[in-house]
Amino acid sequence: MSSAKDELIRESVRERYGDIARQGDSGCCGPSSGCGDTELVDLISIQNQHSSQMGYSDDELTSVPEGANMGLGCGNPQAIAALKPGETVLDLGSGAGFDSFLAARQVGERGLVIGVDMTPDMISKARENARKASYDNVQFRLGEIEHLPVADATIDVIISNCVINLSTDKPAVFRESYRVLKPGGRLAISDVVATADLPEEIKNDLALYSACVSGASTIADQESVLSDCGFIEIKIEPKDESREFIREWATEIPLEEYVQSATIEARK
Repeated sequence: MSSAKDELIRESVRERYGDIARQGDSGCCGPSSGCGDTELVDLISIQNQHSSQMGYSDDELTSVPEGANMGLGCGNPQAIAALKPGETVLDLGSGAGFDSFLAARQVGERGLVIGVDMTPDMISKARENARKASYDNVQFRLGEIEHLPVADATIDVIISNCVINLSTDKPAVFRESYRVLKPGGRLAISDVVATADLPEEIKNDLALYSACVSGASTIADQESVLSDCGFIEIKIEPKDESREFIREWATEIPLEEYVQSATIEARK
């Protein structure tokens, strides 16, 4: 892939999620439509319904600041992270802060959660959410997940929810992840994986790329990249039940035949 096309994809992703942050919409209606005409109370209900499908409990959905959950994920990394009090957590592509705030509850006052996102509007929204809800153990930093603004060997756990597929340089993301993790540190990621060869019409669709489809890698490719970066105890498990909500991402293409949500775990 050419650098020019990489940049086009990055700008498309940044623009889409910037629009979502500014408008307060979510990705709930799939890549080909929006929720802009939906009343706020209905939008929150839709977002919570989609998050419930992805494995979040009612307690998790009601415990975060209003506006933090934008319905943008494809799973629940909290379910596999096994976070402990006092740990330092890095959230890749933290958006408005949903998973960061949930992690902050688990690591407690002695812990720290750092959210990194490349979209200035998302960072502003997340910081405002943290301020309003008085989260003192969460930081949000503007940056790209391929070039993390985080020191070496300072992170216990990396979480991420349907973001790494958006990167045009996934090996760089996992090299950076390995760099910032402490020895023994672990990945707890929800993302989409390709379960079949993507047709050219999907591969070349910028809207589908920024909607977490076209950039999906196969499980074999993910395992190879993680291993090359030095990770051990690699485990990638597709979730068949994710086909139900992926089917709603587009009406004109059966996306569930090509991608699934999966959990990705590994250790440094």
